[in-house]
Amino acid sequence: MHIVCKIDKEVYKCVTEDIRTDEVIITNERIEHIIERRGKDFYDTYSSQFANILKDPDYIFMDKQNTALVSKYFSKDGKSVNIVLRIAVSTDNPDFKNSILTAIMENPKRFQQRLRNNSPLYKKE
Repeated sequence: MHIVCKIDKEVYKCVTEDIRTDEVIITNERIEHIIERRGKDFYDTYSSQFANILKDPDYIFMDKQNTALVSKYFSKDGKSVNIVLRIAVSTDNPDFKNSILTAIMENPKRFQQRLRNNSPLYKKE
C-alpha cells in the first residue's frame, strides 16, 4: 500500500457526503493492474501526477456508488487522465482508505463524448 495524497473532502462531497477519510492510497495490485492495462510507459509518465489529479481535478463524474471518475487535462499531451477513485464511507471496513482503482487516458474526442453523455458532479471554475 502506498499513500498517494490527501484530498479536499469538500470537493469530493459531490460524490458522497459520507467521506470517512481524506487519505488516498494505491495498492501494489492496483499498480500492476494499471501497468497491465495501460502499459508501463503510461504508469511511469502519469503516476507522479496522480496526487495532482486528485487534489486539483478539472472534473469529477459519478462512476458507481461511492466511486468517482476524476479527470485532469494535460495540455502538453493534449489528453485527459482519469482516475477511478473509491471513496471510503462510514459503512466500509474501518481499515479502508480512499483508493485508486485504475487510471485511464482519453484523447480529446473521447473526453468530449464523455462530457456530452455524462453530467459532471464537479467542474473546476
